[in-house]
Amino acid sequence: MLNATPLLRLYADRRSALLGRQDSVKVQRTELQRLLHLACQTRFGREHAFSEISDVASYQARVPLRRYDDFWRDYWQKAFPVLTDLCWPGPIPYFAATSGTTTGRTRYIPVSRSMIASNQRAALDVFVHHLHARSGSRVLGGMNFMLGGSTALKQEASGIQSGDLSGIAASEVPWWARPRFFPPKSVALMADWEAKMDALARLSLSQDIRSLGGTPSWILLFFAKLAELRPQLVHRCKSYFPNFELFIHGGVNFAPYSRQFDEFFRGSNTDMRETYAASEGFIAAADRDYGDGLRLIVDGGIFYEFVPVSEIDAHNPERHWIGTVERDINYAVVLSSCAGLWSYVLGDTVRFVETRPPRLLITGRLTYSLSAFGEHLIGEEIDAAVAAAAQAIDCHVIDYTVTTVFPSASNQRGGHLFLVEFSTQVDEAWLSDFARSLDEALCSENQDYRDHRAGDFGMVPPRLYAVRPGSFAAWLKSAGRLGGQNKVPRVLSDPATVQELCGFLERNRMIYGSL
Repeated sequence: MLNATPLLRLYADRRSALLGRQDSVKVQRTELQRLLHLACQTRFGREHAFSEISDVASYQARVPLRRYDDFWRDYWQKAFPVLTDLCWPGPIPYFAATSGTTTGRTRYIPVSRSMIASNQRAALDVFVHHLHARSGSRVLGGMNFMLGGSTALKQEASGIQSGDLSGIAASEVPWWARPRFFPPKSVALMADWEAKMDALARLSLSQDIRSLGGTPSWILLFFAKLAELRPQLVHRCKSYFPNFELFIHGGVNFAPYSRQFDEFFRGSNTDMRETYAASEGFIAAADRDYGDGLRLIVDGGIFYEFVPVSEIDAHNPERHWIGTVERDINYAVVLSSCAGLWSYVLGDTVRFVETRPPRLLITGRLTYSLSAFGEHLIGEEIDAAVAAAAQAIDCHVIDYTVTTVFPSASNQRGGHLFLVEFSTQVDEAWLSDFARSLDEALCSENQDYRDHRAGDFGMVPPRLYAVRPGSFAAWLKSAGRLGGQNKVPRVLSDPATVQELCGFLERNRMIYGSL
């Protein structure tokens, strides 16, 4: 295969130079005005007098914060699936179908032609950062593998389709990238995730895979399939793909998985790049090392606002933008996009580690927090504690979820229940060490948690269920949500879902240890 990396490097050099001199505040002002101009004749634009908005303050005064249900009820539901000139000019050709978690109805996120182009440019930025870090890269000399859901799309109306975001992306791969894109359409269309994983692993072993992208938990299952097919090989990336150089990941906090990937990529000089890509838009990508934050993509058809999490449900919340954000504050992300989302509360939370240029860390979800007893734990802190506990007992965590255990007649103090899937079976002593280390890490991460745990007065130590490898995948399969963009929710707050999950694990004898 012809190595197209030199051509990509020409683009990367120009893009890197542009990013080096980019004024993010100025770019975001321009981006907002461009979006308003393009959408001023839509129904939404007329109702909010876009033509009269001159700056960020006047935009925020005219356009209130909205969530998905607000847009669905007020603008999309009646006309769906033909959303022509409602919130964005022209028809919407695609909808990213997502439920976000294992519960709730399907949501349909508009994906315009402008958003497709925006996502493609943002994806190129990942390769730009990779080439900047790897001067000898030959990443386009072989195949680039995206492990996503089924690319089969549902026809909603003439010229309008819905489906997994990865399926939409696969259907719009640029012509120049198609010869270097893996998997082939026949495999990408497979809806049966287990059969697809087997087919992908078998076929990939005959390919010159140079890069791989996907959700870490599903990638680990793919790696396990490779080991199953080639048991005679050392379980390292270079054993299967000797020319591999780039791993792109996102969708969940990487901390609980980092040690497993470090081990798998040992000796291959793999560049690991985190991305922040939602159904609503491609938001940020790592341009530096892990932990240094993801650089916000400010020129990609999205205007960003950031609301302190403590104010997100206030009547008149404080709304910041790139010109006013501060470091080390937990913000809820709000988007206005080239797909017709306007001051849309995304549901994710972030904090900035730099503001010029803006770099951020994803801290969790608005719904992914534990505060039933005033402990105020956020997703970032929970992930970090699980990672620390796993390292303390030298084990690997495949996946986990946590829920609140409320006081009862038999126990006057509540606490947290962690359901953890380890890569191998662990004994009772290890579970005890894991639970103790988890509790200590949570105390270290969060002062409120430490205060409530003092002397076991306000909360009991974390309870722990260790479940067999494959348990969470089996649960997702039973709910019809195996693979693709589906993820195990880090925090389960719905009692019915908790009961259903625990019942499933007990019926199938998947809990092999508890504390």
